[in-house]
This record gives sequence, C-alpha cells and structure tokens, in this order.
Amino acid sequence: MPIKIQSDLPVKEILEQENIFVMDDTRAMHQDIRPIQIVILNLMPLKEETELQLLRSLSNTPLQIDVTFMAVASHEAKNTSRSHLNKFYVSFDQVKDQKFDGMIITGAPVEQMEFEEVDYWDELTEIMEWSKTHVTSTIHLCWGAQAGLYYHYGLKKRQLPKKMFGLFWHEVQNRKIPLVRGFDDLFLAPHSRHTEVFTEDIHNCKDLTVLAESKEAGVFLCMAMGGRQIFVMGHPEYDRVTLDGEYKRDKSKGLEIEIPANYYPENDPDLRPRLLWRAHANNLYTNWLNYYVYQCTPYDLEGTPF
Repeated sequence: MPIKIQSDLPVKEILEQENIFVMDDTRAMHQDIRPIQIVILNLMPLKEETELQLLRSLSNTPLQIDVTFMAVASHEAKNTSRSHLNKFYVSFDQVKDQKFDGMIITGAPVEQMEFEEVDYWDELTEIMEWSKTHVTSTIHLCWGAQAGLYYHYGLKKRQLPKKMFGLFWHEVQNRKIPLVRGFDDLFLAPHSRHTEVFTEDIHNCKDLTVLAESKEAGVFLCMAMGGRQIFVMGHPEYDRVTLDGEYKRDKSKGLEIEIPANYYPENDPDLRPRLLWRAHANNLYTNWLNYYVYQCTPYDLEGTPF
C-alpha cells in the first residue's frame, strides 16, 4: 500500500529503506483513485518514533492512504521540536471542518493523572466528540483507549499494583467479527501501562463487544458502534526495541521497574528482544482499514453525512 506523506518527513527515508511504499504529493496527483484519508492524533512525547511505528503498521494493504498528523494545541510538546510540529502537524482548528475515513488516537504518558487533570483534556474530548460525526472509524490506543472508554461510556480506570509491562498472551473472542479475521486463537501483544479499565466493566457495557482478552492483562481489544469506535488497550504498533528502551530508560533513572514479561530470550536484558507480535499487529490494522474504513466510508466524504 502506498502511504502519501510529505516528501521531507524525516521518517520517510527509514520507511523507504524498509521497502515500504511511500509517495509524495507529486506522484500522488497522478493516481486516478480516491485515497483513504487518515488523521493521526499523536499524543506521544517522542512523536517521530510514533510516526514511524504507525506508518509501518498502515503499510500492508493495496490501498493508497493520505496521512495527516495532528497535535493538540493546548499542550506544549517538550520532546519534539517546534519546527517539526509546525511543518508536519496540523491543529484541530485547521481540520475540524473536514471529514476523514479513519482516525488513530495514540496513547500518552499521563495515565496516572485523573483524566480531567490532563491539560489538554477539554480539547481531546472535543476531538472525540467530533470524531463521531466526522470520522468513519477511530482506533484508540492504550491511554487513548482508556480516555475513549471513559468519555464515551463512563468507564473509569484504576491504578495497577505494578506496571503491566511486556508481552502477554491474548485469546480471540467473537472470531466471526472481521476485525480479528485471520488471527490465531492465541497471540502476543505488548503492554506498557500503570492503569487499566476493569474487565468486568467492559463486559458489562452493552455497547461494547470484546474481541480479545488476556488472563493477565485483561481486555486487549473491544469495539462499539459496529466498528466506528475501536479500543486497543496495548501497543501493537511498538517495534522490536521499544519496550527495551523503556526498561533501560527507567533503570538508568533508578526507578522500580521489572523486566518486561515474555520479551527477552532467557529473560536476559542483554540479549536482543524477539519480535513476536508484528504479524498480528499488521493484521489488526489491515483488517481495520479494509473492513471498517475502506468498505464503509462514503466515496464523497464531504457530501455524505455519517
């Protein structure tokens, strides 16, 4: 699948080196198709790292995708340069009159705060409300999923006794639903979080359908509104060394952190981590784009109401 991004986006060269098909505006103008419009609300501090992870995840279907990166205006990023944000990101005010085929709301390192204490909470709730009428399908990731479940369905999060950190086994539920088509009965996925939404609260919410869960890590994947809203409680987009970087960062700061579960060979942090979740992560995003975006979205985004 070709992904259309700005020609000078820094991660473009890395994607091309990985044989991921990216194109710039000039080439895209000669494609006689209606590309899929995806907006990514990137709340992660290391925005370029998250850009790369998500663009990799979206690169496995034959669809052409136009990606727009959005940042919140009510928070000052401390780990990404202002020049990068000004050049490659839009604000909500710049796109709120547009409609999109799909949206991804990322996680954020604010999970131990109450939602209302987050400085951009009001802006985020405005964006989530807007998504119900301006986006065909929205994926919420990790803290973004907890925030979405709280805002849309009133489900609260709770502090975990210790960080849910590592790779955990999940069992597929409701196999006939297309979002998990092609999944094995059991699959691994990364988690890195200090809070959770109670599994029973999700099951007891009549609007939510659980698609995968873990005995250790709880619900991993659920959806509502026939796939218009999708909630992923972990980080399927993480690359091989993301958890490794988080673990060694916290160790270097003297923080109390356990070795990520099921991650290093022989549980040895000096050994290269195994990449054991990429196939299912790719399958998740491919199924989303195919069954909940491409096959559901109107051809004329501006002229057809949701």
